[in-house]
Amino acid sequence: QEQLEESGGGLVQPGGSLRLSCTASGIIFIVYDMRWYRQVPGKQRELVAIITSGGNTNYKDSVKGRFTISRDNTKNTVYLQMNSLKPEDTAVYYCNAGRTDSTGTYYPSSWGQGTQVTVSS
Repeated sequence: QEQLEESGGGLVQPGGSLRLSCTASGIIFIVYDMRWYRQVPGKQRELVAIITSGGNTNYKDSVKGRFTISRDNTKNTVYLQMNSLKPEDTAVYYCNAGRTDSTGTYYPSSWGQGTQVTVSS
């Protein structure tokens, strides 16, 4: 059974840092692309960061230079290091595993349950 479990969320002051973790089970982690999304109540879930199975990364413009996605294939874990946090980063953060075909189409598979990040003074 595929399962993703996020951790690391919490309350942090503006300018602070958090590191989110997402550990996968039931999948061959090394072949999956991993993504972090976030969602605010009443709004659509938005893509924050991508790391491919080959280690290539991409980010939402508003988090570039502040967030870093990484993966440890020996631990089946993907991370999101978030620095210089802003109140507008407040959201539930979800990790996602999926595969990308030769045309570049992404097929999401498993989702985690989400972890709340609140940036407030």
